[in-house]
Amino acid sequence: MNDELTTLQTLCAEQAIEIEPAMLQQLLAYGGCLDQWNKKFNLISRKEEAPVMIKHIFHSLLITLYHSFSNGEQVLDLGTGGGLPGIPLAIIFPQTHFLLVDSTGKKIMACQEMIKELGIKNAVAIHSRVEELDDVVFDTILSRQVASLDKLCAYAGRLLKPKGILICLKGGNLDGEIEKALSSSNNTFGFPVKIEQHPINGISPYFSEKKIVIAYR
Repeated sequence: MNDELTTLQTLCAEQAIEIEPAMLQQLLAYGGCLDQWNKKFNLISRKEEAPVMIKHIFHSLLITLYHSFSNGEQVLDLGTGGGLPGIPLAIIFPQTHFLLVDSTGKKIMACQEMIKELGIKNAVAIHSRVEELDDVVFDTILSRQVASLDKLCAYAGRLLKPKGILICLKGGNLDGEIEKALSSSNNTFGFPVKIEQHPINGISPYFSEKKIVIAYR
C-alpha cells in the first residue's frame, strides 16, 4: 500500500496536481474499497494488470489538468460505475458538489457504501437513468462510460447550464465521433459548438490512446 501511495504522490507531483496528505490517504483507502467491492460486482475490469491507483484513480485526477473545479460547482458523473471519476475528484475538491448516477443498482449501492465508509460529504450517488434527470442543471458533466460522444453530448445539452461543459475520458480514434457530435443533425440544445481532445498517452504507458475530451457550448 505504501508503494501505491508513493507512486500516486509522484505521478501527481509530476503533473503539478497538488493533493494534501490526508487526501492522498483517502484516495488510497478508496482504491482499497474499490478493489474489495469489485470482487462482488463488476465495477472495473478484473482482467487488467494495471494498478487501480494509476489506471483508474490517477486517470480520473488528470481531468484537473484541463478543468479547475470551483467552490459550489454542481457536477454530474454520468454512468459512474464504481465511482469514477466522481469519487476521486470529490475527495480532492471537498467544496464542489458531485452527483454520481448509474442505471445499475448494484454499482450505485457500492458507491453509496464507499462514500459512507470514506466519509465523503460532498458526493451523492443515486440509481437513475439519465433520461429521468429532468429539471436538473449542472455546471459540469463528467463521463468515463463507453457511450458514443454524440449520445453523451445529447444528454449534456439538456442538463448543462448555458456555459456548462462536458468532460469525457475516452480512448481510440475519436475523429469520427467528434464529427458526428458536431453535425447539425445530432447537435441538440445548441450543444456542442466546439470539442477539444487532449491526448494523455505521454503521461503513462497505461494511457496509450487515451484522451480527455471537452465539449463546449
